[in-house]
Amino acid sequence: MLIWSLYLTLCSIFLLFGDQALCISKTKDVDSQTQLVDRLNQLNELSDRNVIIRLNGKRFETLIKTPPRNYSVIAMLTTLQSHRQCHVCRQAKEEFEIMANSWRYGTSYVSGIVYFGLLDYDESPDVFNWLGINSVPQFVHFPPKGKPKRQDTMDVYRVGFSADAIARFVTEKTAIQIRINRPPDYSNTILFAGLIIFIAGLIYVKRKNLEFFYNKSAWGALTLSILFMMTSGQMWNHIRSPPFMEKDRTGNVIYVHPWSDSQFVAETYIVFALNAAVVAGFILLSEARSMKSAAGKKRVVAICALGSVIFFFSLLLSIFRSKHQGYPYSFLLK
Repeated sequence: MLIWSLYLTLCSIFLLFGDQALCISKTKDVDSQTQLVDRLNQLNELSDRNVIIRLNGKRFETLIKTPPRNYSVIAMLTTLQSHRQCHVCRQAKEEFEIMANSWRYGTSYVSGIVYFGLLDYDESPDVFNWLGINSVPQFVHFPPKGKPKRQDTMDVYRVGFSADAIARFVTEKTAIQIRINRPPDYSNTILFAGLIIFIAGLIYVKRKNLEFFYNKSAWGALTLSILFMMTSGQMWNHIRSPPFMEKDRTGNVIYVHPWSDSQFVAETYIVFALNAAVVAGFILLSEARSMKSAAGKKRVVAICALGSVIFFFSLLLSIFRSKHQGYPYSFLLK
């Protein structure tokens, strides 16, 4: 009988505390749901004002870092203050705005799935320290649960930061589809129309003497310019929109990208100039023999041209070697 009484007492205690624990759990669930609704309302209000929400340390703590959260956030970490002189950051922000507006005003827009934010280093350095980010611009995906992992940071060095590249990153992380709609840009049309008008005017002025159309040197220079543009990577820049240059971890400016699958805009100009210098050396070397000058002068021109070819080709090979680690060949310069 005593054992039976103890058993009933224990059961009563367990039921009492179990009900209390269940009540506490339900209370926590209600509080979490209330907080989540408040955050969504706040995010929707902020994104209605500006599709890219300007975040600071407090907003980041409230809306992103602290749970609960059932939405994704794509944040651009940058520095836009004038004294930082980060021209690349401004270009990346423009592309980020194009992508965000394409989603917000596109036909597939659904509220509450993903939000876009911007974090400036001068306004929230603690966030940069928490994420361990020491270079900008960067695009980070904050998933609905947990802290961002390594794969949640967009590889801007490899894919660039064009609106299309950012949209592909967002699709990969959130499964939403974004069709990029750029604002109309008539600059290329105006330039092309200006070129046509210039050529037409030139033909009209020279209509009685069109021998310049048969100038081999002019056509050769035009052809070489197009070849240099194509071989130096100008089309890659147009498609990928890479940064003009970057700073390494020590703060030094680098103009040549260290990886073989990416490049900087400044790097294409360097390769363009080196290719032009090599070709110019070959042309001088070819023309030295037919020059109407003394033999000694011809020899000097030929030696200078050969030296130009050797030196600038060595620079080209050195750049290629630096981008392709393990490439065994070099010439004059390492």
